[in-house]
Amino acid sequence: MKITFLGTGTSQGIPVIGSNHPVCLSKNKKDKRLRVSVLIECDDYIYVIDCGPDFRQQMLRANVSIIDGILFTHEHADHTAGLDDIRPFFFKQGDIPIYAHKRVMRALERRFDYIFETENKYPGAPSVKKISIENKPFNLGDLTVIPINGFHNKLQVFGFRFKDFAYLTDMKTVEEQEIAKLKGVKILVVNALRKEVHESHFNLKEALQFIKKVNPKRAYLTHISSLLGFHDDVEKTLPKNVFLAYDNLELTM
Repeated sequence: MKITFLGTGTSQGIPVIGSNHPVCLSKNKKDKRLRVSVLIECDDYIYVIDCGPDFRQQMLRANVSIIDGILFTHEHADHTAGLDDIRPFFFKQGDIPIYAHKRVMRALERRFDYIFETENKYPGAPSVKKISIENKPFNLGDLTVIPINGFHNKLQVFGFRFKDFAYLTDMKTVEEQEIAKLKGVKILVVNALRKEVHESHFNLKEALQFIKKVNPKRAYLTHISSLLGFHDDVEKTLPKNVFLAYDNLELTM
């Protein structure tokens, strides 16, 4: 399995438009973060988790020419706003499978009604194959995916476990029975927005506590804002098995 971090930034990305924050002015490429998303390649399958406003740029940068589907964690714009940019894939492949909680699917249908239209459909619009997911395992080809249910403040959010890899973003609380699903993961990705407490995201302290509880061999932090600090400075303070993810980082397992 190969994992590529397409984006590791928070909802505004880094740099933030018009910001003079030192991290936003950084020349370090690892401090430049598109909206959060990952590419999962396993056997002959290629899936994307979340499809934010940087989706087109991410697909071009990663040289992706075909996808087998998109998994959505939740409906917020930084995770869904790029859905229209599936058009090149649709023109080549046909309907693109999308996997989402039924609530998220309804939100997509409202925002992108022309994609989901079945009558008098605009000829240039893409189409999707809707697959609603619940809090129980489902299959992507031969790959079994285990949803991890959590809450983004009061909003339900899905994380996903693929074999010994787990990806959780926009989490603030995760119940014990869901944490139990992560037992034995070798690589855990989890959000860490900033150092200060936030109402809907793990801050750095909470993310590290969660990682310690799950006890993976390695952990990577994502959904990072400029307020967390410079990439190189923060990484020096982390436990030996914890790293800051960055755009274009590739992991294999």
